[in-house]
Amino acid sequence: MSVRALKSGAVEFLTKPFRDQELLDAIHLALQRDSAALEQQAAIRDLQERYQTLTAREREVMALVVCGMLNKQIAYEIGASEATVKIHRGHVMQKMQAGSVVELVRMADKLKLSPPQ
Repeated sequence: MSVRALKSGAVEFLTKPFRDQELLDAIHLALQRDSAALEQQAAIRDLQERYQTLTAREREVMALVVCGMLNKQIAYEIGASEATVKIHRGHVMQKMQAGSVVELVRMADKLKLSPPQ
């Protein structure tokens, strides 16, 4: 019964008789988990909003950047100059508020962006 309850999302399974403090601790833990989940959802919504500000070309460049491609490779892939790719890449970094490519990769992972075909 306890395993089924925990698999269904219960935070704690208290057996009778239980102390009042055990119940209060379980409630506190549930509130902490809920708060963390809400914060995570808000952060993902914020990332999605930033991603929506990207143009189609910037999204394409972002997908190739997070795959580890160099500017030169991206330029060849999309049929643009390397300078144009640098501009798009700069816009992506700015609009996504990413401080590094690693951070951009983490953002793409959180957004569950699939690699380009």
